[in-house]
Amino acid sequence: MVKMEYMGSSYVGDYHKGRMEGKGKYTLPTDTTYEGEMKDGMFHGKGILHFPNGSQYSATWKDGIAQEGQYIFADGLKYKEKNWEYCDGYDRRFYTEICHGLKPAGRSQLTDLDPPRKIPEGCYDCGDGFYNPNTRIVSDYEDRFLRNADDEEHEWIIRTCRKGWDEITGYRPKHSSKLS
Repeated sequence: MVKMEYMGSSYVGDYHKGRMEGKGKYTLPTDTTYEGEMKDGMFHGKGILHFPNGSQYSATWKDGIAQEGQYIFADGLKYKEKNWEYCDGYDRRFYTEICHGLKPAGRSQLTDLDPPRKIPEGCYDCGDGFYNPNTRIVSDYEDRFLRNADDEEHEWIIRTCRKGWDEITGYRPKHSSKLS
């Protein structure tokens, strides 16, 4: 076993002819880690990507490209590309509600996490971190930079993600200017 560090990444594992080859653990600067088989410095064979939010992608790799795999969310929900029925409009329960039952009447569950993360003022929770629309930066839940949002992601977040402030939604009766 050899340990190597380079530009924020690190690798601990087997080497062959100066290249990562065999079994090892490769950590990216984002704290995403790959544990599995390597060949000629690339993911090759069986391996798992572990993401900082607790989700993972287990796959069979060939020359650095996933050939087939399974994404598992941090709460254990397994993604299915076909016949995906989770939160499909008919059953809108969160995965934790499917596994552990619904809350009593009057207690809403806003996210799969209960209680939900507290969102910084003026920001949105976009699933892998918080988005600040003023700076257009997505930071992870530990306040580390993840990425700059392009126009498409910015619009999607503003339109669909949970806000860090209260906003009245739903039915609003029209106020009549006539007194009855």
